[in-house]
Amino acid sequence: MRGTVVVGGGPAGAVAAWTLARAGRPVLLLERDAAPRHKICGEFLSVEAQGVLAAMGVSPEALGARPIDRLRLVHGRRVAETALPFRAYGLTRRAMDEALLACAARAGAEVRRGVAVRAIEGVRLSTDAGELDPKRLILASGKHDVRGAKRVSRGTVTDLVGFKSYFRLAPAQHAAVSEHIEVMLFDGGYAGLQLVEDGLANLCLLVTRDAFARAGKDWPALLARLRSSCGHLDARLDGSIERLDRPLTISGVPYGFRHRPCPGDPPGLYRAGDQAAVIPSFSGDGMAIAMVSGRAAAGAVLEARDAREHHAQLRAAFGRQIALAQGVYRLGRPAALQPFLVEAARRWPGLAARIAAWTRVPPAYRSNRSAPSRSISDASWVT
Repeated sequence: MRGTVVVGGGPAGAVAAWTLARAGRPVLLLERDAAPRHKICGEFLSVEAQGVLAAMGVSPEALGARPIDRLRLVHGRRVAETALPFRAYGLTRRAMDEALLACAARAGAEVRRGVAVRAIEGVRLSTDAGELDPKRLILASGKHDVRGAKRVSRGTVTDLVGFKSYFRLAPAQHAAVSEHIEVMLFDGGYAGLQLVEDGLANLCLLVTRDAFARAGKDWPALLARLRSSCGHLDARLDGSIERLDRPLTISGVPYGFRHRPCPGDPPGLYRAGDQAAVIPSFSGDGMAIAMVSGRAAAGAVLEARDAREHHAQLRAAFGRQIALAQGVYRLGRPAALQPFLVEAARRWPGLAARIAAWTRVPPAYRSNRSAPSRSISDASWVT
């Protein structure tokens, strides 16, 4: 194949494939999962992510997404609440990813499911279905590294274990969470709780490996410890029913990562999503960064720009908000500082909203454009 291969069918990969297909370019998207499934994610759609979905004709409301207008920051039973600077939505990755893959396919992208990429050499791919040698490659495999193109995690936070499960809350607790995202701080980590479609609540949390070890590396024991230390979470889960047999889990994610271009980078390998940049969870912009970086990678391919230029632009564009989100995370990590952080948010309600505004996707990436420099409607792109 001499066109473009996209590795990964998440938000970054699907948006990249859709953008290329809409421009008339041959594109093959490889997705390792043969069927739709849930993925570990906070599932928070910011206004910037909604803009990309709107450009693709995808309505979160039509998919059952639940509106989110307010943030609650919690430590123990101490609570601070503020309005968000935009209306967000809670939507499962399972629903959203399927909608985006369908968009890519309708636009003309070839989507192959159940194909895992085992290794990358330059832009050449080894998959469990054979070898591929495309002209260009967009690597959008999310949190999962591929041999031969692994991320360099130096200087990032890698000692966290992530969990996600769904709960059907008791009616009173469901009503209390409605239109809110609740971020709960505790010794060893933090958690987010919000509603998604089908009347479910997403509980997504990150804990240090040490905290998980203290719980015997056991999910029920870990959840019990968190409930005993956080009365707010205990109240929320009282009378709830967990809907997954076991939580989704992941470890070793390099939070704070931004790919640094280097001379050894293959000029035709473009990174997108978590393979390009990983913002700390619960900053609210992870899915937006994934989508706009996928669109930017496709734009770079359409303009025949060197991948290193694309990576340098992404690194500069997302540097400030990733650094700010990383700083907020580090500030809230020590257990001794967590009560003061919540108290500060309670005394100055606009503080959390201001931080949320500061961590948004840069203006040049917000519009319906595939790169900061040129619109995909430019006919000279299609060759």
